[in-house]
Amino acid sequence: MVTRAESAAATRRALLDAAAGLLDEGGPDAVTLREVGARAGVTRGAPYRHFPDKDSLLSTIAAEALDRLAAEAGAVRAGSAGSPATRLTGALGVLMSAGRHHPHLYRLMFAHPSGDRAAIEAATGAAARAEAEFLAAVADLVGPAKAPRFAGLLLTSAHGITTMEANGDPSEAKWGATAEELVATLVAMIERQAREE
Repeated sequence: MVTRAESAAATRRALLDAAAGLLDEGGPDAVTLREVGARAGVTRGAPYRHFPDKDSLLSTIAAEALDRLAAEAGAVRAGSAGSPATRLTGALGVLMSAGRHHPHLYRLMFAHPSGDRAAIEAATGAAARAEAEFLAAVADLVGPAKAPRFAGLLLTSAHGITTMEANGDPSEAKWGATAEELVATLVAMIERQAREE
């Protein structure tokens, strides 16, 4: 027999999945609590019992996506194959892949979270975990003392490349290199710079 808590958790999950699908299909404007409930197959009032408003729902979706990003980047970093530079490039590739495959979600992940306090705290915490994972990957390459500066450079660059690509600016045609090649070039430059300091 399913408990009330299990049923509530299943409904919440269905609402989050429905909202993520709507977000992928049409961006944040396509996500309404009414449409989320309809797609999830629940009553009109069900979404409001789990999320006080649309912003809280979207921030919760962003938090989950950021936690997945951190986990995937961490798995790449923990992999034993390749050098620290190769693993860092792979971790940044996870970030770029998220932007390519889910551009609306990607933008939401890097937007200022809004909604109720719990949703904001969840999104802020997830962002911090993702940043910490990338910082650790950079530290593996350049050491902990130099990692913050180089992590900032790499993350903002990878984010910029990903955003430009998502906005229809094909990096390969314009820059003579794929997005991955641009990031690999940055990683190599940072590795050299860190050795020279």
